[in-house]
Amino acid sequence: MEDEKAFIAELLNPKTRENAFRQLVAEYSRPLYSHIRNIVINHDDADDVLQNTFIKVFKNLSNFKGQSKLFSWMYRIATNEAITFINQRAKKSGITNEEVQQKAIQSLQADVYFEGDELQLQLQKAVARLPEKQQLVFKMKYFEDLKYEQISEILDTSVGALKASYHHAVKKIEEYVNSL
Repeated sequence: MEDEKAFIAELLNPKTRENAFRQLVAEYSRPLYSHIRNIVINHDDADDVLQNTFIKVFKNLSNFKGQSKLFSWMYRIATNEAITFINQRAKKSGITNEEVQQKAIQSLQADVYFEGDELQLQLQKAVARLPEKQQLVFKMKYFEDLKYEQISEILDTSVGALKASYHHAVKKIEEYVNSL
């Protein structure tokens, strides 16, 4: 978005809201889908969470204060929606969040949208063993190539803490991969 303030004004104006929101969806569907898919793993689940994310974004546009970038605000909503989805799935199934992740990874091999090889699958398994915060930081940095400053805005965490989380995550992943 070239001029974010002007674009946000279009999103908030009842006359231009629909077209502006269409543009927002067109511009951010792909990166938000990738982000959500990294968290929930399954394609269909990611589609559902993406849809919920855009509904929540649309409903809460008037609450957006511009204290962060629109991108960061939407990523925060997407992150929260994805985590909520995993928590609900775990609760409904009577299993832990980690078990939800492990099951999703096991079904990846049969997922026509997964284009990875055995090494990618092992990486996914290693990442799923990490604590939630380390998973998020690792996925956002490694898979999505976001800068620490962007992740800091999205997760509302200091850059120093994020660097530490990423470092710990990489160490744990290396230990897991080396134990195979």
